[in-house]
Amino acid sequence: MATPSEKLAGSLEVLHALQARGVIAIRSRDLTRTHRERLLENGFLQEIMKGWYIASRPDEGRGDSTAWYASFWDFCAAYLSERFGTEWCLSPEQSLSLHAGDRAVPGQLLVRSPKARNNVTRLAFDTSILEVRSNLPTPGNTEDKEGLRVFSLASALVACTPGFFTQKPTDVRTALSMVPDASELLSKLLEGGHSTIAGRLSGAFRNIGRDRTADDILETMRAGGYTVRETDPFVTRSTITLPPRERSPYVNRLRLMWAQMRPVVIDQFPPAPGLPTDTQAYMQHVEDVYVTDAYHSLSIEGYRVSPELIERVRSGNWNPDDDKADREQADALAARGYYQAFQAVKHSLGKVLQGENPGTIADKDHGTWYREMFAPSTVAGVVKPADLAGYRNGPVFIRRSMHVPPGREAVRDLMPALFELLQEETDAGVRAVLGHFVFVYIHPYLDGNGRMGRFLMNVMLASGGYPWTVIPVDERNTYMAALEEASVRQNITPFTRFIAHLVDAGLKGKPAPEVP
Repeated sequence: MATPSEKLAGSLEVLHALQARGVIAIRSRDLTRTHRERLLENGFLQEIMKGWYIASRPDEGRGDSTAWYASFWDFCAAYLSERFGTEWCLSPEQSLSLHAGDRAVPGQLLVRSPKARNNVTRLAFDTSILEVRSNLPTPGNTEDKEGLRVFSLASALVACTPGFFTQKPTDVRTALSMVPDASELLSKLLEGGHSTIAGRLSGAFRNIGRDRTADDILETMRAGGYTVRETDPFVTRSTITLPPRERSPYVNRLRLMWAQMRPVVIDQFPPAPGLPTDTQAYMQHVEDVYVTDAYHSLSIEGYRVSPELIERVRSGNWNPDDDKADREQADALAARGYYQAFQAVKHSLGKVLQGENPGTIADKDHGTWYREMFAPSTVAGVVKPADLAGYRNGPVFIRRSMHVPPGREAVRDLMPALFELLQEETDAGVRAVLGHFVFVYIHPYLDGNGRMGRFLMNVMLASGGYPWTVIPVDERNTYMAALEEASVRQNITPFTRFIAHLVDAGLKGKPAPEVP
C-alpha cells in the first residue's frame, strides 16, 4: 500500500502535468476529487472560486495572496475564455492601462460580453470580475495581449470615459505618447461622428506637448463638416514633453511617474546638508553602522541573522559548510554576500563624496554590488553563475503585492532610463526616494532587489550629504505598505514621509535602530 508521501507525490505529478501544458486556471474537472483534496490539504492548490483553483506553495501559508496576484491575469484570461469563448473584451479603460504597461492587479476587472449576465463574480482576496452585457468593438478594433482580449490602442482612446483622464492620468498620457500620428484615431472619429471625443483627444494631445497631432485632429474633423471644440480632459498640464520617438510605454510611463512624484518629494523631504567637508568622518560613520544596517536589511528580507554571525562574516571566520541546516546556510551566505556588497557600495560612496555624478556611479557600479551580494551563494553552488550575468530573464513576483513588475524585455529599457533620470536629477532627496522606489518597482533581478534598492537609496542620500539611513525591521510593514501604495496607485506620499522621517532623525543625531 502506498504511503501518504507516495500518494502526495502522485498527486503532484498530476499537477505538474497540468502546469507543463500551461494550465493556470485549474478547473474541478482537471483533477480527480482525491487528487484535488490531497493537494488542497497540503497547500499545493488554492481555491479562487467554486470549481476553480490555482497552484500554490505550501510555504506561503494559508491566507497568503502571492500566488493569486501572480496568477491573476492568466487566471482571468482562462476563466473568461471558458465562459464566453472569443466573445469578450476588457473595458476600454482597463485596455488602456495594459497598453500603458500598468499590470497592477485591479480590485475589480470590468469585462464586456454580449453573453454577460450583468453581475459580479467574487474572486480571492477582495478581487472580482464585473461582467457587463454589451456589444463588442467591431472587427479590427480589438487585439490579443498575452491572452487578454483588449480594445486596440486607438479604439480604447476613443471609447474610454472622460473621468479616466483624471483617475489615471499617467496611464492615459503614456497611451497617448504611443500614438505615432492622428490617422488611425481620425478614421474612428470620422466614422462615428465623434466631435466631442475629438475635442477631448485634441486637448489631451496638446496637454502632453503633441501639438501637431492635436491640430491634425481639429483640422481634419472640421474639414469633414464637424464642429469641434477643444477641451483639456486632464486636471493639470504635463510638466514634461515625452520624446516623440520613444515607443516603449514603460519608459514613457516611468518618466511621467518621476515628473508627477518629484514635487511631492521635494515638498516633504528635509533640505540637503550638502556634500560633507570631512569625507573620512562620513565614511567612518558608514562603517560604524554596518552591523546595524546588515541586521535590519537582511531581516527585512526574512533572513535570520545575528550580530555574532555578521561579525564572524566580517572577520572572515566563517565557513558555510559549518552550517549544516539549509536555513542556517542560507542565512550565512546572505550575510557574507551582504558584507561583500557593502564593501563595493562604500567604494561607490567614496566617488560620490568626491563630487562625481551619483547616477553615473550607480549605473557603472550597481552590477558589481549585485555580483558581490550573490558571489558566496555562487561559490556554494546555490546560485548559478549565469544568474549573475545581468538582469533577470523571466518573470518575478513580489510577495503579497498587487504590483506586477514589468517583463524582462521592459527591464532592459527601464534600467537605462532610471539611471538617465538619476543623472539628470538635481535634488538629492528625489534621487534617494525615487531611486529606491523605481528600482524595486522595476525589480530587475530575481532576488536581492530590496537590498539593492536600499543600497541605491543610501548612495543617493550621500550625494546630498544625508547620513546613511537604516530602515528598521520593526517598521517593515509600514515600509512595504508605502512601497505598495506607490507601485499600485502612484501615491508616493507615504513612502516619502517614511524615508524623510528616518533621514530627519539621522540629521538630528539620533542613533540608528538597535540590534537585538
